[in-house]
Amino acid sequence: MSARERRAVGGSASGGGSASGGGSPSGKVSLSANRAWAILLASAVLEAVWATALGSGVGPARPLASVVFVAALTLSMLGLGQAMRAIPIGTAYASWTGIGAALTVIWAMATGTQAVHWGQIGFIAGLVACTVGLKLVDGREGRTSGRGAVAAESAGEPPR
Repeated sequence: MSARERRAVGGSASGGGSASGGGSPSGKVSLSANRAWAILLASAVLEAVWATALGSGVGPARPLASVVFVAALTLSMLGLGQAMRAIPIGTAYASWTGIGAALTVIWAMATGTQAVHWGQIGFIAGLVACTVGLKLVDGREGRTSGRGAVAAESAGEPPR
């Protein structure tokens, strides 16, 4: 197995697994699809938090907003990375950005920093519907390439 393949399944380039001991021979803790989607949803909420903090102004004059921004950004990215272990990258990223954008606009409308416009609400509903659609079709056809295939191949499973 190449160093790239070991990294793709959660190991390091030197061949070692994770420090946690993990739940598989490669050291990678398996992540169920439902747990991955829950992590992705939480990460999207954090995306809305950091986007809102960024919009409120970050920098030396606003230390609290800056700390919230950095913390939410870091946790959001880490969660997105974790979710991508079980959700295809295109699906995960599209869902993360769509949900995060929708929540950011909804929060801005709810707090009065952005005017409520029914057209925007309709398109936000469309974003949410598309995300639900991505969740519903995720994995229906099986993955034949990318991280999922590398992980399945290294675990001795036949390709789908």
